[in-house]
Amino acid sequence: MKGRLGLAKISFLGLSVISAAAATPPLRFDRDTVGFANMTVFEYQNGIAHLRRGESAKQKRYTRRCFVLCRTTMQFKKFARFDPHAPPLDDGDLAKRIRQVTCRAAWRDPLPDEQRVVFPGYANLRQLSKARGFVLQRNIGYGWPTYWRLGNARTFFEPGTGYQERTHEKLSAVLNRGDLFVGFLTTLPHLRINHAVLFYAREAGPTGIDRYLVYDPNHPEGPRHLRWSQRERSFEYEKDWDFVGGRVRVYQIYGMPLQ
Repeated sequence: MKGRLGLAKISFLGLSVISAAAATPPLRFDRDTVGFANMTVFEYQNGIAHLRRGESAKQKRYTRRCFVLCRTTMQFKKFARFDPHAPPLDDGDLAKRIRQVTCRAAWRDPLPDEQRVVFPGYANLRQLSKARGFVLQRNIGYGWPTYWRLGNARTFFEPGTGYQERTHEKLSAVLNRGDLFVGFLTTLPHLRINHAVLFYAREAGPTGIDRYLVYDPNHPEGPRHLRWSQRERSFEYEKDWDFVGGRVRVYQIYGMPLQ
């Protein structure tokens, strides 16, 4: 009898975790992403980087935060909720609540509503970040530690297509269970791109091609597209003003400790 009760308890706890995760609705770009941009250190022309000069070089910009903004978006989706009908907090209390969200490991399971950190006065992260962006920027973390993440070593030791195939399989598994996937995009040893994006949905594509929607912190105006080619066994990212477009390698980050 005691054993059966134990099994029942374990089953109940398992169902509770699954229910909490399943209760989290899919990410909506216009509501659940940050409304300000991660600005680039360099100026770009047709995807080619150039040093900033003149007045552009003197402007104060929010830079080197692509990893930070992807992580923050993931954490708010999992651990925060919003109450637009209550009065907003002052800067001090808002900062404390932001840190309560971002101190939780991004790879942990989503919290049920009653355990989430509440942000009164705003309907979603997009609205909060547009209205109180300065407070958010000051409390979600610095950009420089991302250069020293242990997981970055994979870009040197796991450069092959086999690792990319396994990453594609992991990406599919993560999205299939309704979770989010932060990817580090790189072309090392070439310096065309070293950047982070958040994969949140898959679109229908031609046979042998998987197309993904991503939140790119450099482009808060709308989702970007990244695809996997089964024939080429590689990922490709779309062309834009800050990237020439083409093949990239993808490495998951914030999926587990030390990643």
